Amino acid sequence: QVQLVESGGGLVQAGDSLRLSCAASGRTVSRNAMGWFRQAPGKEREFVAAINWSGISTYYADSVKGRFTISRDNAKNTVALQMNSLKPEDTAVYYCALRSDGGIPTMRRDAYDYWGQGTQVTVSS
Repeated sequence: QVQLVESGGGLVQAGDSLRLSCAASGRTVSRNAMGWFRQAPGKEREFVAAINWSGISTYYADSVKGRFTISRDNAKNTVALQMNSLKPEDTAVYYCALRSDGGIPTMRRDAYDYWGQGTQVTVSS
């Protein structure tokens, strides 16, 4: 079993930055693709970013491309999401997710089978 715990959320103003972190425990996740998703009130959970096991390949939703950066530190069993130039529409609960089957990173929500509890990000205008 893997446990994922997100941290780093908060209340910021438009244009500010935040760095989210996801710490994995239970086993190493250094060989697994991981991703970040978000869910705003009344909306479905949507893909934000994903990263392959080595950190070389990254993928982003069009809405965050150029503003968000996903990274990982396999020695620390963590994945981060650096969010710059935040907008009010980025307000959501952000979830870290792990794909345990060894597959490539994907924006498909159903490919990930371990999820964190989420961290709230609120961006005021």
